[in-house]
Amino acid sequence: MKTVSENRCFGGTQGVYTHASDATGTDMTFAVFKPEHATGAVLWYLSGLTCTHENAMTKAGLQAWASDAGLTVIFPDTSPRGEGVADDDAYDMGQGAGFYVDATEGDWARHFRMERYITADLPETVFAAFDLDDTRQSLTGHSMGGHGALTLALKRPDRFKSVSAFAPICNPSDSEWGIPQLTAYTGDPAAHDATVLLTAGAKLPPTLIDTGTSDQFYDKLGTAAFAGALTETKSEATLNLRRGYDHSYFFVASFAAEHIAFHAEHLA
Repeated sequence: MKTVSENRCFGGTQGVYTHASDATGTDMTFAVFKPEHATGAVLWYLSGLTCTHENAMTKAGLQAWASDAGLTVIFPDTSPRGEGVADDDAYDMGQGAGFYVDATEGDWARHFRMERYITADLPETVFAAFDLDDTRQSLTGHSMGGHGALTLALKRPDRFKSVSAFAPICNPSDSEWGIPQLTAYTGDPAAHDATVLLTAGAKLPPTLIDTGTSDQFYDKLGTAAFAGALTETKSEATLNLRRGYDHSYFFVASFAAEHIAFHAEHLA
């Protein structure tokens, strides 16, 4: 692991690092905010389409609240990158759009192994480099990252103490933000669909979701279908529809404090 930068931030340290990933076969960049009085608890923040590690680090407004709660926040990249890595002209496919799955199809299968990266490869690097408690982990994410947070939590119910999401893509097998990408990557969108996984019997840890009623991408998110699945399965989840809020980082920053407090409670 190599240090790119480290800056003082709300009494703690905001760092950016690179490492050679076995999962993707590329160098990957990630960011870590470690508060001055870190408790060892870890919150993984998964970003959305077109983002890198940097977007949420600079725009989501998590650090002040995480510092107060003693939570270390980790911001991974959203895909492998670089020369020789498969890509697409569409903004919602390829580099910047890994959908947090392990690709099995075509050229994507060579590098696009983001599920393994987030759940095994990057944690191995992080827990070796920082004094953190691997038994106290939670997940959050925005948009495509919300999809990743929900599906990874559903697939690993004993791994994460809680999960939250801002405007998540939660029914991708019935959305243009999911059908083309997950079909291309894996051949099976339903296998990576939070609504489908939940109704098939997968269990969520304690869950908090916020979605804006003025989200310009609302029709692509599948919020209503997922809400129905939560009700059907009697899941321990809170889904808030926030009047007038859109899909931007202004929305994320508006409710960041509530999400940090939610995770801090379950990571205590």
